[in-house]
Amino acid sequence: MQTAHHPVTPEEVLARADALRRTFRTSFRDQVVEGIYSQAQTLADRSVSRDHGKKWDLDQRIDRIVTSPWWGLPIMMALLTGVLWVTIVGANFFSDLLFSALFKVEDWGVSAFNALSAPWWLTGFVWHGVYRGLAWVVSVMLPPMAIFFPIFTILEDLGYLPRIAFNLDWMFRKVGAHGKQSLTMAMGFGCNAAGVVATRIIDSPRERLIAILTNNFVPCNGRWPTLIMLATIFVAAQFPPMVASLAAAGTLLGVVLIGILFTFITSAVLTRTLLKGAASAFSLELPPYRRPSILRTLYTSLIDRTLFVLMRAMATAAPAGAVIWLLANVKLGGQSLAAWGVEGLNPFGHALGLDGAVLLAYIVAIPANEIVVPTLMMIYAKTGMMMDENGYEAIRHLLVDQNGWTLLTAVSLMLFSLLHNPCGTTILTIWKETKSMRWTLLGTFIPLGIAFAVCFAVANIARLFGAAG
Repeated sequence: MQTAHHPVTPEEVLARADALRRTFRTSFRDQVVEGIYSQAQTLADRSVSRDHGKKWDLDQRIDRIVTSPWWGLPIMMALLTGVLWVTIVGANFFSDLLFSALFKVEDWGVSAFNALSAPWWLTGFVWHGVYRGLAWVVSVMLPPMAIFFPIFTILEDLGYLPRIAFNLDWMFRKVGAHGKQSLTMAMGFGCNAAGVVATRIIDSPRERLIAILTNNFVPCNGRWPTLIMLATIFVAAQFPPMVASLAAAGTLLGVVLIGILFTFITSAVLTRTLLKGAASAFSLELPPYRRPSILRTLYTSLIDRTLFVLMRAMATAAPAGAVIWLLANVKLGGQSLAAWGVEGLNPFGHALGLDGAVLLAYIVAIPANEIVVPTLMMIYAKTGMMMDENGYEAIRHLLVDQNGWTLLTAVSLMLFSLLHNPCGTTILTIWKETKSMRWTLLGTFIPLGIAFAVCFAVANIARLFGAAG
């Protein structure tokens, strides 16, 4: 295409298209989708005969409720609360069993090394370092994944997940993102690495990048142990035993909603700065409800998702366990490297409402968030290995009575755990999915910068009003 004077450049075409799009009363995306469905309805009316005596079938009756502007979101929130409650209660039970079994293996391994007269440092490095790091990741990560992923797969097979995308599409459209991002966020509850991979369902490269860069704001399995510990010690303990677990689940739901809020805010900022553009057309056909397949559910959730994510986490947890043991046992100037690290990080941690021990634990736990709690216990107790103490009363005594934790510390740690940088597995997945160092670094440091800013603001506002305890 050209004029009498000069050819029209692609930039001019795009600028003209953008100017014309601004003249529409409704968004271009809505007009495209409306036109597609209008034409489809016309063709269907010509080709399909209907029994007009039957106004609504069962699927339509259900959809009038679960996709209702009034009932759709409350039903989603209630369902999410129920899933979190089942995951918390069930995971705690099975995690305790797995925890005991794996640490018995450690005792046997230590006994075998001692019988062979192995040096103490070799025994400690192999069993109290590498193996204990792996044992913690497996015992903490496997049970919630084995519960959450099957529930997620059942909802997927049932046909409810597309309804979630339908209900949330208008929110994502407001911030320039894609409705299918809600499905990738749902996958992030199990593992952010899996959520990043799930962004492949989004066709638009721009909107897929938005979903990748913001998936970290959904708390994954690795962050649940820290969040569950804080909700149990500082919130559920204030309630009667009959409702303590519901109080903890409600607290976690609040944390999830904060994460969703930051997802929308960050998406809106990205679509107006680094990733400018209009939302792409999103045609979503709601599938009929169907009975889930048990065999497919077990395979998809346990083999294709749970074991895949677990193997990646174990690959990063093994070296992390070795680093933890070295930090606790290598001495310099009369104290361990861990102690030196805590002293150096204390001023920065205090500004965030935390302390140096928490920041050191998160630095060490970059490969796997699951080991934050045991690393923190090791640092506070000044032991030479990750602690195998699994009782909340003992943890509360160590945190509150011996190390001066307050409600501000717990709130700041909840926010930091929710918003901080992705784990090593997720960072590696972002690199593999984007093939870009730029987007990998942004996906790592955007959440970390937000975590620092939010914790700094909350801590200083709380201190200003005397809420630091």
